[in-house]
Amino acid sequence: MFIDEVNVLVKSGKGGDGIVAFRREKHVPLGGPSGGDGGAGGSIIFQADEGMSTLIDLKFQKHVYAKAGENGKIKNMRGKDADDVIVKVPVGTIIFRQETNEILADLVIHGQNAIVASGGRGGRGNQGFATARNKAPRFQENGTPSIEVNLHIELKLLADVGIVGFPSVGKSTLITILSNSKPKIADYPFTTIIPNLGVVNMPGINSFVLADMPGLIEGASSGLGLGIQFLKHIERTRVLIHMVEMSPESLRDPYDDYQIINKELETYDFDLLKRPQIIVASKMDVEGADERLESFKSNFDESTKVIPISALTNDNLKELIYEAARLLEETPFFYKREEVIDDYVEYNFNEGERDIIVHRIKEDTFDVTGSLVGKLISKSNFITDESVTMFLMKLRKAGLDDLLREAGAKPGNTIIIDTLEFEFID
Repeated sequence: MFIDEVNVLVKSGKGGDGIVAFRREKHVPLGGPSGGDGGAGGSIIFQADEGMSTLIDLKFQKHVYAKAGENGKIKNMRGKDADDVIVKVPVGTIIFRQETNEILADLVIHGQNAIVASGGRGGRGNQGFATARNKAPRFQENGTPSIEVNLHIELKLLADVGIVGFPSVGKSTLITILSNSKPKIADYPFTTIIPNLGVVNMPGINSFVLADMPGLIEGASSGLGLGIQFLKHIERTRVLIHMVEMSPESLRDPYDDYQIINKELETYDFDLLKRPQIIVASKMDVEGADERLESFKSNFDESTKVIPISALTNDNLKELIYEAARLLEETPFFYKREEVIDDYVEYNFNEGERDIIVHRIKEDTFDVTGSLVGKLISKSNFITDESVTMFLMKLRKAGLDDLLREAGAKPGNTIIIDTLEFEFID
């Protein structure tokens, strides 16, 4: 089953929590803190694999979760890191964030990785907070939270040459003869319902990937027929083979067909008409095809090349291959190879969100929120007085007191931070 679009929810693993512990060993006076750090949570990593050709695995796996890191242990032992989850996808896969349609990664090289949800960092144990002034800290740090992302994943085939045209003009037959592809072929419209890929090899040329696209009809770019589902696969091609049937058995006019297909390519955009086209007149072995070819060519000037072919007799197939190879050598890529810096994408708090936000909810009551506040809350457990003190100290260093004064807070007013309540002391 060919699946080229899926939606999936991914969630990385939370970082393990640090712990509070102290050494209590015989003959070791003043052993000091020995709470170990938590381990890192597992990340969700997408990896391009040239051995895959469909997103069917993700079609039936709507959720991808990584495990949390292990909590720290006594004797300064660090918790175990959770394993990363590697999701293999075909080369040519693009990963979007559903809510914003932002491209997170475009995997166009075999083995290329993209971390779309980074695992949480492990929290520090109390031994990590020991200083000359506080030799026995009784607080620790929780691991950072997991990251949850809704993804839309699309596969756009990485073909060098794409074959386009109306249904039943001979596209599947051509790719069967020119490459190692074996698509299903029958004598009825819309035989091809999925794109087929094949590799073309011939002495004297660089091998290239050929794609047979499902037949287009008028209105394909607006959703009619099968075209709208697969036009995206032409976006990455550099050369198009435009097949037009010359058999009198077809009741359509060849030049009208040619214009209709080009109109659909133009409407779909992505600079499809800027790609060099090789116009191919197919089914030339049928009686009456020569007359239709002459009539078709009369619509062009002498500089326009039309290659007449017959899949039955193999006429001019070598000429077609050499022409495609020549155009590939001089035609650049029409798509951007999206690069993921260091193969790493991490989601934090929204850019532009303020670190500390103070809202006056009553005459003598103020509510404190913000990105920094949320981050510190997630890393604190508030079990001991020391952990609460450390939490407040970090907020005060970040300017909480000044913001409260600006909002009109006075000594004795109530300050609410998440589930905690404090009295403001100036």
